[in-house]
Amino acid sequence: MDSLWDGNHTAVTGFILLGLTDDPILKVILFMIILCIYLVTVSGNLSTIILISISPQLHHPMYFFLSQLAFADLCLSTSVTPNMLVNFLVERNSISYHGCVTQLGSGAVFGTAECLLLAIMAYDRFVAIYKPLFYSTKMSTQVCVQLLIVAYVGSFLNASSFAICYYFLFFCGPNRVNHFFCDFAPLVELSCSESSIPAVVPSFTAGSIVVCTVFVIIVSYMYILITILKMRSKEGRHKAFSTCTAHLTAVSLYFGTVTFIYVMPKSSYSTDQNKVVSVFYMVVIPMLNPIIYSLRNNDIKGALKRVFLKKIIA
Repeated sequence: MDSLWDGNHTAVTGFILLGLTDDPILKVILFMIILCIYLVTVSGNLSTIILISISPQLHHPMYFFLSQLAFADLCLSTSVTPNMLVNFLVERNSISYHGCVTQLGSGAVFGTAECLLLAIMAYDRFVAIYKPLFYSTKMSTQVCVQLLIVAYVGSFLNASSFAICYYFLFFCGPNRVNHFFCDFAPLVELSCSESSIPAVVPSFTAGSIVVCTVFVIIVSYMYILITILKMRSKEGRHKAFSTCTAHLTAVSLYFGTVTFIYVMPKSSYSTDQNKVVSVFYMVVIPMLNPIIYSLRNNDIKGALKRVFLKKIIA
């Protein structure tokens, strides 16, 4: 049952997700592609978490936050991908009213966590390069745990703003969401609510987090760049910059897509473009991050070699 009668209106109690396409052949092709991406995402991020936990040489703040980023990537992809795969296999992919807010909230939690973790990792690189003598005290285990708590508290507060505003929206039909998951913007378009406040508040909170994290990242890398340019040793400059390249690549990919979705004017792109970018942001990037960090980080490559050598010797 998708609706119930409430006075002069029909209150929607469930939604139908339209997905990416109606073409049966394209559905099969996309199902295979996204299934492969999801399997790589799960294996890559789980491998990163396990490798960091079992390798003593990776027990440093940078890799602690990298393991948390891998966890956030895994959960972000899992919040939407399994349901998207189901959408390719069934004619009508319905989701309940409360199931929709659960999907919306989990995506907001782990999407925000990734955003904040990338800012924390930029700060970690700033301390390591700009103030190396104070690194052990400024990035102690206690400080790392506190930063992680702040990241997840901020994530849950942002997700709460989405969830609370979702419950203030009134849906009186239609209930067909033009997306592959319960994103907030297409839900607002379906809403019959007269007040615009529930639609504005989540955009403000999400926008504030993006602006603050981008500011932290830019300032951190400004100091990092100044410090690297002051180094006399060419080898030292190369080593310092090489520790940042993987993070810079991840930041560029993530914030590039987030800016497209949440910052650019809605009139400048279509819903179909929004869906494609959302696939990249929520499905493809979680797969790419472990690959980026494993290919561009000598410590991780060294840890992988040691693990494989131990298995071969054993």
